[in-house]
Formats: sequence, structure tokens, C-alpha cells
Amino acid sequence: MNLELSIKKYALENAVKFNGKCNPGAVIGKILGEYASLKNNMDVLVPKINETAKKVNSMSVEEQKKELLKIVPDYFEEQKELKEKRKEERHELPELKNAVMGKVVTRIPPEPSKYNHFGHAMSFLINYLYALKYTGKCIIRYEDTNPEKEAQEYVDAMNEDVLEYLGIKADKTVFVSDHIDKYYEFGEQLIKEGKTYTCICKSEEISKRRRDMTECVCRKKVPAVVKKEWDEMKKGGYEEGAVTLRLKIDMAHKNAVMRDPVIFRLCYTPHYRQGAKYKVWPMYDFENAVEEGLLGITHVLRSNEFESRIELQEYIRNLFGLPHPVIRQYARFNIMGAVTQGREIRKLIESGEYSGWDDIRLVTLRALKRRGIVKETLYEMSKIVGLSKANSNMDFSVIASVNRKILDGRAKRFFFISDPHEIIVEGAPELDVVLDLHPDNKKGGRKFRAKGRFYITQEDYKSISDNELVRLMDCFNIRKSNKSFKFAGKNIDDYRKAGKKIVHWLPVEKLTEVEVLMPDNKQVFGLAENTIKTLKEGDIIQFERFGFCRLDSIKDNKYKFWFAHK
Repeated sequence: MNLELSIKKYALENAVKFNGKCNPGAVIGKILGEYASLKNNMDVLVPKINETAKKVNSMSVEEQKKELLKIVPDYFEEQKELKEKRKEERHELPELKNAVMGKVVTRIPPEPSKYNHFGHAMSFLINYLYALKYTGKCIIRYEDTNPEKEAQEYVDAMNEDVLEYLGIKADKTVFVSDHIDKYYEFGEQLIKEGKTYTCICKSEEISKRRRDMTECVCRKKVPAVVKKEWDEMKKGGYEEGAVTLRLKIDMAHKNAVMRDPVIFRLCYTPHYRQGAKYKVWPMYDFENAVEEGLLGITHVLRSNEFESRIELQEYIRNLFGLPHPVIRQYARFNIMGAVTQGREIRKLIESGEYSGWDDIRLVTLRALKRRGIVKETLYEMSKIVGLSKANSNMDFSVIASVNRKILDGRAKRFFFISDPHEIIVEGAPELDVVLDLHPDNKKGGRKFRAKGRFYITQEDYKSISDNELVRLMDCFNIRKSNKSFKFAGKNIDDYRKAGKKIVHWLPVEKLTEVEVLMPDNKQVFGLAENTIKTLKEGDIIQFERFGFCRLDSIKDNKYKFWFAHK
């Protein structure tokens, strides 16, 4: 392509892109990218581009498009493909710094003190998917060093809600509480080196001194005294909470986290896994820093709430010569209107307001699963959320939109009539109606005998006006006249010419009672076609014109569903 044709092409592209107005400056950039040597001949190039831009701007948009197609016949198809490609790329996780194929090690670090929710799933999946992306390893590390809050119940929930539901296959599973003896070794090394001290100050006093940047007298203890009191701590010789082991750093440090942090504390609550074996437990930063190093974690991917703690954790790893992982932080993401704090959920459950950790109003993983949010949706959402640093307050409709696209291609279709109203259609022929379980891939499978008596929803009944032509979905046309209905032919083309609405329906015989639990925790009652008896608990289907639902239970021939979304 010669220079004149290139100028014309870029001028037309720019004009079509911006409603018929070409910007000569944009064309200059394109041309110089293609013909770098012309930078020395701008006095010749600029007039040529200005002249071409003037001619292009004198055309209509349609004329510009036609001229562009003469130069690039497949231009619009190519642009569409590029747009789709960019869209797909936006849903791929970005590259990681210092990531070597086959060498990346990430971790999933749940504390077994609560049931995991949507936000946890995003973090877990980001770490897991990066391990897969680089054919590396992902380690599940239970941070279970807080005996007062942790329980086997939450470990079991993790297995069910994360490993089974999300399909995460870890390369290794670690319980930090199994490593307490190793932590004691590290603590005693620091005691010997004079880098720690036992402190008898109450937590309120410690906090005040840290704010005031003043040292407490405990800091002056010699290593021998510290070791003696440490040994007594391990035996349980002090009142619970009376003594802590603190790291000597700098009480005047600009980062408050670095002001002689507590690294071990006393806790006499029996541990769900270790029982009463240990009395002294490591604090989060010490445990986290050491464990990342011991496990050889190469990349830590987590939310930015830990920003201030990075310096301390790096300091602790340096004390022991442990390797540092690459830390990549991202913004926290919240589902608007959802309760996610464990203590708040516990109160709601204990008060009886919520039925449990899987209450339909929650976004815990077990609630999402029970609603019919499939795991593929959470994988896709983790890519959409990605490693963005912008805080994200997400509406549930975003999750619903992704889930809908996935379910739409595979969910079976059925008729469900809530709040049913019976109508009689005068002159209606008896018909055997066969409908598809899915419009694309599951033909047939739903058989009805239509005899002139039907149920439609109360809402549809009230919305139909006199003399209005209405189509019973995939059946025939009816017309309302003075509160009665008359058969108006089978031809759908007649409806397309003069009809206004299509309603779903059921024959009045051989139906199944259905309850649907809605997102506001209220129930909708109605009738469904008998074909739903082919379903199993856990199946996710679409009730046409109502929404996607998951079959939760079958009892006394009543089918109970949970509503997922429209």
C-alpha cells in the first residue's frame, strides 16, 4: 500500500470511528508508525494529511464507509473480531511479576473460624488460577492458630464449599497448628539473640505506649530472664493473657505495626485439632511471614487490607533468612446489601432471623450453591474482578448476568404458574402439544393434552384487555371477550400481525405443586407441569417467564425450589 492510500485509509478509519470527523493529528501518528523515515519530512507530510482529511470530512458517514471498504473489504468484520478478542483478554488474569513457568507457588490461606463467602472465593480462585496459569502449585494453608474461634466444623465447610463446590484441587494441604513446635524454635532463637522480650503490660497499656511511641520497662529484660519466663509461658504458669512475647524493633517507627509487635500470646482454650497440647500461640504476622518462607510461596495475592503489615512480615522473614514472595494486592470487593461479616451472620442466625449459613439472603458459598450459582460463574467472576486496585461494590445482578449466560445453554425449560387463575377457551380444539426441554439441544420431552381449560397466572389474566389477541405459548391464539376467552386460530403469523402478548399456561390436569423460595426469603406457591418429576435434587432449570431455579428438595410430592435469578 502506497503512502497516499495509507493516508486515505487511516483518515477514513478515524472518521468512521468518530461520527464522520477525521482528526489529522491521529492520522499523523498512524503514518509515522508505518513510515518512520517521514519524521524528517513533516513539512511535506502534514499538508498531504490535512488535504486528505478535508476531503474525507466533506463526505457523509455512509460514503466514508463505502470508500473504506474499497481499501479494506473486510474492515468491519476485522474490527468485530478485534473487539471480541479484546473482550476475552479483559477476562484473562494479567501476567505476574517474576513468574517462571512451572515454578510459581501460591497459597489459599483460610482461617477455619467461619463459612466462606463470595469475597473469599474470589481470592481463593485468583490464587488457584494463577498456579494453573503458570503450571505451578497451589497450597491450602489453614491458619488455625486462634483456638478461641476455630473449629472442625469450618474445616469441613471449607472442604465442602471450596474444594468440592469450586473444584479446587490443591497440591498440598497444611495446618499451621501442626507446626507450633517449629514456631517455638524460631521464637527461642530470637530470645537467645536478645531480639525479644516478655511483656506483662495489659493490651490497653501496650496500645497506649505504641501510640505515644514510648518503651515499657519490660524491654530491658536480659535474654536469660526472657527465656525463663518463656518456658513458664509454655507450661501455662501464668494467668491467661498475662504475658506476651514481643519483638524488639523500634517504638518510634513511623509504621505503628513495627512498634515492638506481639508475636506470641497465651491462650488456654483447647484447640479443635491440638487439644490442650499448646498454651502459647503465634500471632498472625509472625505465623504468616514464617509460613510463607517455609512453604516456598513465590507469590502472595491478597486484598489490600494487609498493606501496613507487609513491612513487618518482610522484617520477620529477614530475621531467619527466609525468602520473600512477590506480593500483589488488589482491592476488596463487596456485594452491595449482603451481610458478609461472620459475627453479624452469627447474630442473625442465633436470633432466628436467618435460617443458617446457607440462608438465601447470604452470599456464603453454600448459599450461592443452593441458589443455583454454578462454579463456572465464580471462575469467570474471579477473572473479571482480577487484580484491580479499584474498590468494587458489586451488585448481585452482575453475578446473575454471568450465571445466566452459562445456564442459558444447558438449563431445561418448564412451565410454572404462580398464583394460578383458571380460564376456559370456547371452541378450543383438543390438542396434543409437545414442547422442547431446551430450544437448541433437548428437543421434545414435554407432552401436554390441551382440552380448552387452562391455568394462567393471575397477573397475566388481569393484564389481558377485551378483544386483545393473545398467544398461549407454543399452542394457539385466544381472544378475550367480556371476561371469557375464545379460540382464535393456531397460526402464529396471525398473532405476529395483530397480537400483543404471549403467556405461558398449563392444562388443568396432572400437575405438580411447587414452592419457590425467593431472594427476600418469601415463598411463591404454584403449579408446574408433571415433567419436572424427571428432575433430581440439585438440578437447575428455567421456569419460563419466571426465572432460573434450583430444585432443593422433594417431600410429600411437593417440589421445593430456590430462585436463582431472572
